[in-house]
Amino acid sequence: MEFREFLTLLSGIMPETPLGKIIQIRSETDFDVLKHYTLEQKQIRDDWLKKQREEKMKSMTEEEKLAEIRKIQQFFAKAFG
Repeated sequence: MEFREFLTLLSGIMPETPLGKIIQIRSETDFDVLKHYTLEQKQIRDDWLKKQREEKMKSMTEEEKLAEIRKIQQFFAKAFG
């Protein structure tokens, strides 16, 4: 199966399927919806976000990592400085 065909099939997955539910949980951004997630749903989402952060960190250069640290420092300086 070619990757394009796989993506087409994947995009057609109904939300009522187990895989559809996992995708929905992982991609949710509405804070009102997230507040009502069960502990299991929160764990699924947290695990996914952690994996995404780890993959992003692996692909970043040292300069990019330092730039991110500076952004965080500026944020805290503005918030608490």
